[in-house]
Amino acid sequence: MAPLLSRLLAAGAFAFAAIGVCMPASAATEKHPKAEAVLKAQAKAKAKPKKATKAAAAVTAAAVAAAPAASAEEVDEPDITDTVVTEYACELGNKITIYTNAQDDAHIALRWKKRLHRLNRVGTTTGALRFENPHWGLIWIGIPAKGILLDSKLNRQLANECKNAEQSAPVTASLPVEKKS
Repeated sequence: MAPLLSRLLAAGAFAFAAIGVCMPASAATEKHPKAEAVLKAQAKAKAKPKKATKAAAAVTAAAVAAAPAASAEEVDEPDITDTVVTEYACELGNKITIYTNAQDDAHIALRWKKRLHRLNRVGTTTGALRFENPHWGLIWIGIPAKGILLDSKLNRQLANECKNAEQSAPVTASLPVEKKS
C-alpha cells in the first residue's frame, strides 16, 4: 500500500507542477526585474512620440533645404529635335536609345523604359563618357566596347553589355601581306 500511496502523491505533485507551468503569464504574480525595466522603457517611448516626430521632421526639413533642388531640365523630358539617334541592344533584352546633339556635347537624352531622361556630362580621368541625372539617379557610362546604365539610388545595374550596331559588328583582323623579293 505504501508504494501505491507514494506513486499517487508523486503523480499529484507532478499535476500541480504542470498546472503551474501552464498558467498564463498574466496570472503569474512574480515579475522579473529586467522585464519590468523593458516594459517601463516601452511605456516611455510610447509616451513621447511627439518630440521624436518633431525632431525627425526638423531633420528631414533641413536635409531638403540643404539638398540642391532638381532643375526643371532634370525632371522634364528633353527636346530631341535635330538630334542623332543611336540604338543600343543590351543583355536580357533591354533596349536603350541615346539622342545626341552636335551643338551640345555636355548633355544627352536617354530613352529607358518608355521615358526620356536628360543626362549631364561628368568629367572622368579615364576617358570614358559619363552622363548623370541626379534627380532620377541614372548614370550612363560609355566606353569604346560597350555601355552601362546604372541606378545610383538603388545602387544596381539597370542594363549592361549595351552595344550599338558599330560595337556589335564582328572584328576582323587582316593578315599581314608578304613582300615578294
